[in-house]
Amino acid sequence: MKVLLLNGSTRKDGCTYLALQEVSRTLNAEGIETEMIQMGGGPIRDCIGCNGCVKKGQCVFHDDMVNEIIVKAKTADGFVFGSPVYYAHPSGQILSLLDRLFYAGGSAFTHKPGAAVVTARRAGTTASLDVLNKYMTDAQMPVVSSTYWNMVFGPAPKLIERDAEGLQTMRNLGRNLAWVLKCLELGKQNGIEPPEAETSYWTNFNR
Repeated sequence: MKVLLLNGSTRKDGCTYLALQEVSRTLNAEGIETEMIQMGGGPIRDCIGCNGCVKKGQCVFHDDMVNEIIVKAKTADGFVFGSPVYYAHPSGQILSLLDRLFYAGGSAFTHKPGAAVVTARRAGTTASLDVLNKYMTDAQMPVVSSTYWNMVFGPAPKLIERDAEGLQTMRNLGRNLAWVLKCLELGKQNGIEPPEAETSYWTNFNR
């Protein structure tokens, strides 16, 4: 089994990376393979709502990492989406990425467990988690929790280690995600299939 961890920070070895690393190490200790995807400082396009991805299963833009991640997501079993908190909000970069990932490649995420992780100096963490969790709840993904909200505090990487409870929360998140993955795999082996969703109705409140 494999989990993709997406680092939505432009800083390769920053606070968000360290929080995700704590989750990753715990998953590895539970026998789960992991891959960290670093967004980096390159530009990420916004979704333009062209619907060109509907039949292709990929975004019409090929000049960033979106389609590459969709390919990886198809064979992944679980996900962790990490972001720093900017202005009480996830990074604009990760939101543009997730908009297109879930719109163009949503089927790669359906019924697979996922979790959101945020890091901050002080405030905006729960609001940012709420934003990130909505991608998963719209995609029928089991959202994995921990023993506190999935956040770590620290204005600089060297200070992350001082948030002992935050790092503990990351480790417990990793254990819970590993447990959910193993339960789902055992269910598959015993013939338990994901439910079929109803899709007949799509309400337009203007009519």
